[in-house]
Amino acid sequence: MKRYFGWLILLTLTFASCEKLDQEPEATVTNEAVFSSEAGLQLYSNSFYDVLPTANDIHQGDAMADYSARTQVPDFLRTGAFSARQSSGWDWTRLRNINYFIANCNNPAIAPATRNHYLGLARFFRAWFYFDKVKRFGDVPWISKPMAVNDQALYNGRDPRTLVMDSVLADLNFACQNLNTTADNSRSLITRQTAFAFKSRVCLFEGTFRKYHTSYNLAGSANTWLTEAASAANTVMTTGGFSLNTAGGTDKAYRQLFTSTAVVPSETILAAVVDPALSIYNDANWWWTSATYGARVSLIRTFVNTYLNIDGTPFTSRPGYETLPFAQEVKNRDKRLQQTIRMGDYKRVNGGALEPAPPVFSYTYTGYQPIKWTLDDTYYDGGSRNINSLPIMRYAEVLLNFAEAKAELGTLTDAEWARTVGALRQRAGITGGLAARPTVVDTYLQTKYFPGISNAALLEIRRERGTELALEGLRFYDLVRWHRGELMDMTWNGFYVPALDQPLDLNEDGILDVAFYTTLPANRPAGVTYVNVAPTISGGSPNPQRLSNGTSGEITWLTTIPRRWEEKYYLYPIPETDRLLNPKLGQNPGW
Repeated sequence: MKRYFGWLILLTLTFASCEKLDQEPEATVTNEAVFSSEAGLQLYSNSFYDVLPTANDIHQGDAMADYSARTQVPDFLRTGAFSARQSSGWDWTRLRNINYFIANCNNPAIAPATRNHYLGLARFFRAWFYFDKVKRFGDVPWISKPMAVNDQALYNGRDPRTLVMDSVLADLNFACQNLNTTADNSRSLITRQTAFAFKSRVCLFEGTFRKYHTSYNLAGSANTWLTEAASAANTVMTTGGFSLNTAGGTDKAYRQLFTSTAVVPSETILAAVVDPALSIYNDANWWWTSATYGARVSLIRTFVNTYLNIDGTPFTSRPGYETLPFAQEVKNRDKRLQQTIRMGDYKRVNGGALEPAPPVFSYTYTGYQPIKWTLDDTYYDGGSRNINSLPIMRYAEVLLNFAEAKAELGTLTDAEWARTVGALRQRAGITGGLAARPTVVDTYLQTKYFPGISNAALLEIRRERGTELALEGLRFYDLVRWHRGELMDMTWNGFYVPALDQPLDLNEDGILDVAFYTTLPANRPAGVTYVNVAPTISGGSPNPQRLSNGTSGEITWLTTIPRRWEEKYYLYPIPETDRLLNPKLGQNPGW
């Protein structure tokens, strides 16, 4: 926010000479005020940070993911409910701001190294801007200059994906070579290490996208991008000075990254930082604990089943795992599970008192209620009050980018496994399988998620990515690049219910919490939430919440609303209004 205040002051000074309402501001005034000093370059470059996601964008980023049950099925996933008329995101205003800077940052009075630093910053943000556009729309126009409103080039068609992504890579390489900021403990500024970390994300995406989307005929260049991903990640790993947070031990270290007011600098590479002194908050508690404001996102059981046992073996190798009740299935698991959902002895502060806090079925549909982003005090539940800084990029992601790229290239070693996936699992309290690549395929993971993958190490890296980065806004585009959009059709299922009318103690504190019924019992224990799972509800409408076997089984939610993934969903349609303005844009296949 301090950066933005400085930017507003600069704009005020720049246009102070425009005393009359009918006097046109001169471009040379802006140019002279900004581009003749390093202070001007710094203030201008602060405006680029608007390209980054906000804190609310981050914690809500996985509201549409294969593991996210939610209040309603997104229109994007419903046949016939989404079209080019509803599409959005074709906005180029921020790009012009960046390109204007790049075109004018050429004053010889400023040392070349200084100018190149700020040009590197601008090109980093142009790469971020374009990466978002390519993920969403595929082919887009590559615009590298600030165009006037009457420039006919504004009405050109889209450029090929290859040209745009080669340009994105060139921008990132320039940023990696020229950014001279190497340290920032606030983790709110773009440093050279930030550029390398982001490059590893971009190159992994593009390499795997080209490998698995064979219809593009770009598989021949996939390994080039994967090599770039591994190299960029390795630079961060060897020179960045980052490490996994272990403060608080295996029970707390993971969640501290998402609930701390001060950024955890050892692992956080870039963050959306809160500042109560400047009234900068986020609304994570409100969104994740409200029955009306948020989407009531809950994890599904199929995904929760992928969390390993604490000894490193698959949970689904336990005999009878299918019918384990909630209180039993969450025991002796990867410690990240208890730091991601309400379970066990989880407690919250309510009016100053620390109280047990089992899953609450006015918030969750499946029983797997997330706590990853929320603070453990009900004070924060109403409104934008949260004081936790939220990571945008973490060192853990870089480790996973490196491991996945190397596995895709077929060059991952045991030592590299231990340094990446092994280290993440060790931080999560897992005791087995840390030192060497796995050789045995987990058939549950393969069958349910990745039937085309037979490499045991690659399967486990994908499992680890889901577990470690759950709800951090990366999942949907992971499925996109892996060409596994069909997982978005997965049943929204919850924990196993042994029988109707049988109240369950979800956290084993001796207090009954929830029961499921088809006919509401006359005598009901006080404090128990009763959930209707009858086939129909009032008026004869199908009940969206049921048990898979009628009188027992997994909770199912919104199975009455069909979802069917189609190939066209890998790209959004070009918005209709923009195509009317420029018919040369064409439309993405299927839309």
